[in-house]
Amino acid sequence: MLSLDKAKDITQIEVPLNAPDFTHIKGHILIKRALAIAVAGGHNVILVGAPGSGKTMLSKAMQSILPPLNFEEILELSQIYSVVGKLNKDLPLIIHRPFRQIHHTASKIAITGGGGNLTPGEVSLAHKGILFFDELTEFPREVLEVLRQPLEDKSVVISRVAGTIQYPANFMFVAAMNPCICGYYKDPEKSCVCNLHAIQKYQSKIS
Repeated sequence: MLSLDKAKDITQIEVPLNAPDFTHIKGHILIKRALAIAVAGGHNVILVGAPGSGKTMLSKAMQSILPPLNFEEILELSQIYSVVGKLNKDLPLIIHRPFRQIHHTASKIAITGGGGNLTPGEVSLAHKGILFFDELTEFPREVLEVLRQPLEDKSVVISRVAGTIQYPANFMFVAAMNPCICGYYKDPEKSCVCNLHAIQKYQSKIS
């Protein structure tokens, strides 16, 4: 077992991330500035742009500018991950802020948590970190709607026959999407082939 003093020392470890680093991304000055401000204030972000413009890369790079966890946050996160059996046996602590990228096929239970054992979902696994939805418009509306309560309350309440439990869910929500079906609405270099009705219908998927 880790002693309390040794565990506190772990908060000083710099964890290498297999993700893009802001310092390695050339250009994108304005969007990098906006994302840095969002991280500083814990604001939610939706990136809208043409395919290949760097939305996903920039979103993943936000990991590299997240502030380090303090000792209390490490313990809180580690407790959540312990419930779902996601702790490393060699280092049974979560020592850096989570970045959870969700596929659009994920279910509501996978997002919010639940099941027979009332286990935490992705909104809780992203606690104190980032929850990332790529291709936002590909997610079913019912899945997007379940984010309302966690985003407003910073926690999620799961009620099932087995009982009711509340998990923390204080995360930054980051999403990326194309502006239209073809992806080039208002693009300065390539013309959009979508009509206005198709564009409005596409964008209305996001409530």
